[in-house]
Amino acid sequence: MNSIGEACNDLKKEYDACFNLWFSEHFLKGRHNDSMCAPLFKVYQQCVKKAMKDHKIDIQEVKKDILGTDKEKKHPPTS
Repeated sequence: MNSIGEACNDLKKEYDACFNLWFSEHFLKGRHNDSMCAPLFKVYQQCVKKAMKDHKIDIQEVKKDILGTDKEKKHPPTS
């Protein structure tokens, strides 16, 4: 699956590869320190935030807890 921003696709692939390696070679063997991929994640995260801004997606709206609340059952407001 591609990232939200085309410019982030290579960063996503690099992070995904790192995460998959960490998960299989470290996490599943009881070593839970995830600092191995943290620098890649930070760079990818910044790219995604920029892409969201470029697409006019409000980051605060994405962060809201909706599941399990009354808001989950409401239709989004029309623009």
